[in-house]
Amino acid sequence: MTKRIKVIVPIPMAADGVAARASQLPPEMVRAGFEPEFVAVEWGAALGDSYHDMMLMDWTVFQAGVKAEEEGYDAICIDTVSDSGMYALRSRLSIPVLGPGQVAFHTAMTLGKKFTILTMWKEWFPLYTKTLAEYGIENRVASIRHINTRPDVTELLEGKEEIVFAALKEEAEKAMKEDDADVIVLGSTTMHQSAQYLANTLPIPVINPGVITYKLCEVLLDLGLTHSKAAFPNPEVPMDANVLASKP
Repeated sequence: MTKRIKVIVPIPMAADGVAARASQLPPEMVRAGFEPEFVAVEWGAALGDSYHDMMLMDWTVFQAGVKAEEEGYDAICIDTVSDSGMYALRSRLSIPVLGPGQVAFHTAMTLGKKFTILTMWKEWFPLYTKTLAEYGIENRVASIRHINTRPDVTELLEGKEEIVFAALKEEAEKAMKEDDADVIVLGSTTMHQSAQYLANTLPIPVINPGVITYKLCEVLLDLGLTHSKAAFPNPEVPMDANVLASKP
């Protein structure tokens, strides 16, 4: 039986934007017997550039995933390195719920001693400082670097490759030389188009967060593993109807 994985995009967008996000998982990346389904939230944040947007992403991702188990999904992947809504969904659901931040950061720690988060602009820094503190791994971070470029969360890096790729490579090289980084983590799943270029041109591992999160999801489903309910207990009184009623 095919295992369905709901991949929640944390920004509301049309079908072409969702397709651009889904392109991070080409057919050859998906094993037989698994089906990732990218679904955008119905409303919410625009850019993830503020604490305002962080709160909206937590809420709307939770809202988009709260019924996933009843809908027949076998797992959830959250398509943002902010891991928005992840712990709340783990509390409500029994199926695996994975976020690219947690997966990518911990993978980086298995491949090296210190990693740099390489991102598009400084406005996203609070997304990382929040989760790094929550996971207790700040001491494994060499730096957080950006290329001072406003992101496009729907068209992503399309048409900007020549400029953006070179800027990312330059900052990654500075991270290696100045910060002693030995692994690079891309700071957003929206940066996936740059992953192969950077992997081919840098002498250290480059982690593409959305892809590695999805592949770990396949592994957990193969092994029959999910999050601990001792760590993420169910609510005694679920409020699903109220959660789903919260729409503009």
